[in-house]
Amino acid sequence: MKTFLKILTLFIAIGAVGGAVMMWVDPSGVNWGGEPMLDLLRAKMPWPDVFFKNFIPSGFALLAVNGLPQLVATLMLFKNHRLAYPVVLSCGIILMLWIVLEWWVWGFNALSNIYFVLGLVEVIAAVIAMKSCPKR
Repeated sequence: MKTFLKILTLFIAIGAVGGAVMMWVDPSGVNWGGEPMLDLLRAKMPWPDVFFKNFIPSGFALLAVNGLPQLVATLMLFKNHRLAYPVVLSCGIILMLWIVLEWWVWGFNALSNIYFVLGLVEVIAAVIAMKSCPKR
């Protein structure tokens, strides 16, 4: 289970870091099809003139909320940290909440649906791992 979680958390972290970099490289979203999403963010989220002029703040949010925590969880798994599984569990819950926010803003779409399932799998796997590992 630990190997599976290492791969999963690293995959999610890389996806979040890649998404953040994509937003920073093309903050308008024109080259990756994000321009209509920016309009929806402006319409539904608070302070559109502050946070949603472009995707740069969204990239930082994605990195801070999903990229770095998933990377920390991966490192904790590799170091056999006693809190690794609870951190992985938290990361899965956070990812699912992030996707629920995406659904609210943009509606259902394939990529968000896939990441929601990955978050759910992460939560289930972390719970199974916590139940099967001996108490320290």
